[in-house]
Amino acid sequence: MPPHTGGSERAFSLKGILVSIMRKPGTDESNVQMSDVLCDFCGREWTEAVPMVEGHQGSCLCANCLTMAYTEVVVNGGGTAPDEYKCPMCLEERSDRESLDRVEEPGWQSPLRAAAICRRCIELGAQSLGKDKDFRWKKPE
Repeated sequence: MPPHTGGSERAFSLKGILVSIMRKPGTDESNVQMSDVLCDFCGREWTEAVPMVEGHQGSCLCANCLTMAYTEVVVNGGGTAPDEYKCPMCLEERSDRESLDRVEEPGWQSPLRAAAICRRCIELGAQSLGKDKDFRWKKPE
């Protein structure tokens, strides 16, 4: 995984699941501000200008990464995620996708980090940001 700047990654175990939450170094966990939260996929800071979609347990995907993921997976029909990945947005692993008959569904691997997101979360994120009237994000075509 390439090094990243401007943030620190905390990891902890919850019921046997390794959870990674991206925060700025020195974040007061009892008083987390929007600007303390970083995109799991690129490390970008959450601001009013760059909205994010929140997933499970503090995971976030910025609008810029969502655009790249949507273009790669939905528009182009490709996928860059490895076979064995866990989507930080929904926490599904390969075995979960197998049981749901979605194992062949492509996902997107961040070019900057070891984070990969499943197609279902890409589509849900696009639906969510597409409804945000303040940002006016549009699905790539």
